[in-house]
Formats: sequence, C-alpha cells, structure tokens
Amino acid sequence: MKNLAGLMKQAQQMQTKVQEMQAKLEALEITGEAGAGLVKVTLTGKSDLRSIRIDPKLIDPADAEMLQDLIVAAHRDAKTKIEAVSAEEMQKVTGGLQLPAGMKLPF
Repeated sequence: MKNLAGLMKQAQQMQTKVQEMQAKLEALEITGEAGAGLVKVTLTGKSDLRSIRIDPKLIDPADAEMLQDLIVAAHRDAKTKIEAVSAEEMQKVTGGLQLPAGMKLPF
C-alpha cells in the first residue's frame, strides 16, 4: 500500500507540474518568419494567432499568391517552434518518461 500511496503522490505532483507548464505556455508568444523576415506570424503557446506583420514591400496586388504562401510558411515556422518548446517543457515535467504513441500533453 505504501507504493500505491507514493505513486498517487507522484501523479498529483506531475499533474501540478503539467498545469504550471500549461500556464507558462499560455503566456508564451513565439514568432515564425518567412521570406527572410519579411513576413512574421506570432502565435501563443496554445497556437492562437496574435499578429501578422508584413513588410510593405511585399504588398503587390499582382502577386498575392506569393504573399499568401509566405504567411502560411511563417505560421508553420511558429507552430514548429511552439511544438519544440512544448516537447522540451513536457520532457522537464515527466523527467524523460516517454508517453505512449499518440498521447500528447498538455493539449
């Protein structure tokens, strides 16, 4: 029974750490870039879009497709960075414990 009580305590501690990590990620803002920084997209740690910045030089009605592609690329860059930070933070919380395939925390 001592082992079960100890295991429950560890699970509660991990849950608290995960909640702290989630709060930290919510406050985090990460910017992705495309076109050598001409397009920048900022996302929160929960992948909510905060802002898009476009260098005025890129605004050409005749070439809207390129601008659209750059926005998508900048968003993808920011999302990749968020996923890396989330994985790193989760690694800290779990102490390197590997989660089962398909199980993603905290989202």
